[in-house]
Amino acid sequence: MYSNQLPPSNRRFPKVPLDRRAYAFLLDFVAVWFLSSFFRGLVKDLVFFVIWLILRVIIVETNKGQSLGSWAFDIKVIDLRFLRIPGLKELAKREAVLGFAAMLAMVGLNINFKNGLSMLIFITPLIIDCGLAIGDEEYNQAFHDRIGNTIVIQTQRGFSLDLRLKKLWKIIKEKIQSRQSKQQRYRDDYYDDYDDYDNYDDQY
Repeated sequence: MYSNQLPPSNRRFPKVPLDRRAYAFLLDFVAVWFLSSFFRGLVKDLVFFVIWLILRVIIVETNKGQSLGSWAFDIKVIDLRFLRIPGLKELAKREAVLGFAAMLAMVGLNINFKNGLSMLIFITPLIIDCGLAIGDEEYNQAFHDRIGNTIVIQTQRGFSLDLRLKKLWKIIKEKIQSRQSKQQRYRDDYYDDYDDYDNYDDQY
């Protein structure tokens, strides 16, 4: 364990690839969007925000720093000051910001391209929030991470969904290539036999 007296710049953590973090967020976002889709109007927005806080605050605090998405992709959130799972207060501040931005993005996506300008306006807060992580080379902190003084790190606890999907895709790709190779060999053998048959006719 690192000492709490060390300055933040001297602490080293297993950094999370930004694409893995994006996939984890997307899984949570889609799950909450689906559950809130049974409602309409302002009630839908309120339900989205409430479910988001349940998933990303209460569940994270009780599930060792992991929501559904972060568990699926082997990542977790920790308090940068105390190097432990954040408390409800820190998580609430963090997720109130991200949850509100995610709710606006949901509204924008519901508008779709019927009004492209409005959709862009509603999605922009989420893009700005998450985009700040790209410029932070040390901790990849997004805006909501800075509000809650948290960081996202890799962990061995999880489902490794992205690795499983990559492995599955590799198996499928190998089977497709093997099947294509067998079909090509079959066609080559067929044409070889056909050429032999033509040569036989020419002789007799």
